Amino acid sequence: MDTYQKLEIVGTVIGLIYIYQEYKASIWLWLTGIIMPMVYTYVYFKAGLYADFGMQIYYTLAAVYGFLYWKFGRKKSGSVEIPITRFPLRLILPSVIVFLVLWLAVYLVLVNFTNSTVPVLDSFGNSLSFIGLWALARKYLEQWWIWIVVDVELSVLYAIKGIPFTAGLYGFYVIIAVAGYFKWKRMMREERFASGRV
Repeated sequence: MDTYQKLEIVGTVIGLIYIYQEYKASIWLWLTGIIMPMVYTYVYFKAGLYADFGMQIYYTLAAVYGFLYWKFGRKKSGSVEIPITRFPLRLILPSVIVFLVLWLAVYLVLVNFTNSTVPVLDSFGNSLSFIGLWALARKYLEQWWIWIVVDVELSVLYAIKGIPFTAGLYGFYVIIAVAGYFKWKRMMREERFASGRV
């Protein structure tokens, strides 16, 4: 087993820890989210997934932002955590526009400056992940919907590119994302009930 395969297995284990922490809405997911890109930078580069490779920098920065926002963001009085909220309707159209612009931009970079064999899929998953990670950092309930789409697409992509452990991990992420949506929805109701905003 070479370094590439070993790192993929390590990344898969870290990814399982990460998704469990996200499911539990634990602030520690952000610290795990700083470690995970360090491992996957090498894995994605070796697999020729250059958009994934480049996105690891964004993931690291987003993890720092997410940790700071969850730790110091606006909380309800008496609460130690920021609340889970719904994705604001006013942000849907701007989010879709940002996604489409990113998808096109990353696609053009991959086609013109790399030897990527999967530029459409590689750019799609990463551009949508950009929105998903931002929505997670803001603790929006609907971030789980975004991750369901991303995880299905990336699971297929990683299987195509011969990264089986990571493909399996993202397939498992789909199941956790569905469960996570309902868990966060229940947590959001409980937070509202506790604060008297039923």
